[in-house]
Amino acid sequence: MDMLGLFTLSLLRPSILAVARMLLHRESIKMLHSPAVPDIPGKFRTFVGVCVIFWEMNIKSLNIKGQLWTLDEPFVMGILNVTPDSFYGDSRAQTGTDIRRRIETVLAEGGRMIDVGGYSSRPDAADVSVAEERRRLMPALELLNTHYPDVAVSIDTFRADVAQWAVEEYGVAVVNDISGGTLDARMFETVARLRVPYVLMHIRGTPQTMRQLTDYADLTEEIMLYFAEKLRALRLLGVNDVILDPGFGFAKTLEQNYELMRSLPEFAAFEAPLLVGISRKRMISGLLDVTAGECLNGTTVLHTFALLNGATILRVHDVKAAVEAVKITAKLKIESIC
Repeated sequence: MDMLGLFTLSLLRPSILAVARMLLHRESIKMLHSPAVPDIPGKFRTFVGVCVIFWEMNIKSLNIKGQLWTLDEPFVMGILNVTPDSFYGDSRAQTGTDIRRRIETVLAEGGRMIDVGGYSSRPDAADVSVAEERRRLMPALELLNTHYPDVAVSIDTFRADVAQWAVEEYGVAVVNDISGGTLDARMFETVARLRVPYVLMHIRGTPQTMRQLTDYADLTEEIMLYFAEKLRALRLLGVNDVILDPGFGFAKTLEQNYELMRSLPEFAAFEAPLLVGISRKRMISGLLDVTAGECLNGTTVLHTFALLNGATILRVHDVKAAVEAVKITAKLKIESIC
């Protein structure tokens, strides 16, 4: 933002904060969305609705197992799927040998965090029990905790019991919840009690129903209001380290995914870390008419765009390519500043 913009915002700040406090109440948000106040643009309504929480905050770090991770430069989170049905077959690792090989690959190629998932969240994926999810996760978590204790691990689960078990038994550092707390009402209080960073993702419905839930009046505005409401609930519980994930591919059509990608700069209003997970997804394969195995180039293009528009964390299958995208975009940003 230029100096004129900063000066203008400084003048507007008291008014924005006053309006924002009102907007944080559900009744006020409904009132501002009524036809009685047509002169207030939708994006501005959304913006002022979150400013009161985030104006003073400029989150550039995360507390990972007692260590402060600065986020001045984006980092790469490598995917470790221990499911038999994840959408990208080459990402699956179920034997001890395959799990170790995947861990070593992520680390050797520059991944800073490993995201372990035992429940496939692809569209129409079969539901599995808590016991089955734990059974799938246990070998990978035991291996990471025993042989790679210094590696930061995130657990990809929407179940509070699984999150608590992974953190307390295996020292997992981050909870990555695709449901934003909508599929387990105890998730927010559990994360608050565990005192670990939390990935808050936008979704409608479940992996089994989300394809039918893509009717939005204003996609970006709804996601921002969703984040504002849930961030307020998390802050009230004392959860300070929150990573936002707009949820590419979750209850969004192909066109909506690209609309959301173009809207990434708007999420800077929250001043929170922004995770982008688009690796080899259908928004690429569907557009290019290729298989998931042929999506590396398209993935890298979108990673580059995302990094140039505010992404802080890339959740990926192909770590080396993503790390190279981070380095190149960082160089571009430095040169543009100079």
